[in-house]
Amino acid sequence: MQFSKLLTRLSLNANSSLARGLSSNTAAIVKVHRSIYARRYPTMMVLPDGATINLSYHEPRRIIKLPLDLSLLSEAERKARIEKRKPKQKIRIDDDVEDTFSANKYLKYMKKK
Repeated sequence: MQFSKLLTRLSLNANSSLARGLSSNTAAIVKVHRSIYARRYPTMMVLPDGATINLSYHEPRRIIKLPLDLSLLSEAERKARIEKRKPKQKIRIDDDVEDTFSANKYLKYMKKK
């Protein structure tokens, strides 16, 4: 009786350890979802004026870009920034090309078999 209980516990532990080994952390393209990282990572912070600061950050990130405060800009700079954010319109140019090519003109150069 006790042996069968022990055997079922061992089989359950073996199955759960196999299931735990195949997690999303094994994939290289997925972020490891941790709330606390064990070390600090070198990171570059980019300020709105373009200046950069090297610092150590608690999450593995390469670059942190701070947002630009539009209320501090002048009216002309603000309008220019907002225009840059809008999607650009595609320009379509329709050219009407008159085709005067005649294949009958070149039939005399074709070899007959």
